Amino acid sequence: MSMNQWSAGGPPVPWSQHGVAHMRASDADRERAVDVLRAAYGEGRLSKSEHDHRVGAVYRAATYGELVRLVGDLPHGPLPFAPGPAAVPQAFLPPPPRPTNGSASGALVCGLLTMVTGGLTGVPAVILGHKARAEIRRTGEDGDGMAIAGLAMGWLAIGGWTLLILLFVLMSGG
Repeated sequence: MSMNQWSAGGPPVPWSQHGVAHMRASDADRERAVDVLRAAYGEGRLSKSEHDHRVGAVYRAATYGELVRLVGDLPHGPLPFAPGPAAVPQAFLPPPPRPTNGSASGALVCGLLTMVTGGLTGVPAVILGHKARAEIRRTGEDGDGMAIAGLAMGWLAIGGWTLLILLFVLMSGG
């Protein structure tokens, strides 16, 4: 194992190397060993007296080999989670939701705004509705109902304006 590999799933611990047991340990190496002992105590792997005994021995340790003997039976970092229930095979999961077409949303908004704008957003609703339906057929996105609703409200607004203009022309005598 090289110095930059992770031991037991945790951060690199240089004193866990087998070929360096005789090398002198630094204060930083001792602090890393104490961190491993604290984590083991916090996880219930060591009793209070065992933790205290090992911490004292870590601060007296002079070499990597001594540090390895004190923490070698403990994980040097977080362990992966225990496997939970078996994952559901992909074949049995529902398909992921399809994205909604943006033009369909725009058509619906413009269609709804025809009531507020007096029908002025009817033309954009029709244009966006037709564009959305073409895109939906091509891409398989969701939103066909919104596109149809926008189209219907847009055409109703256009029809209402057409009828109003026709009545105005007929009433003015032309």
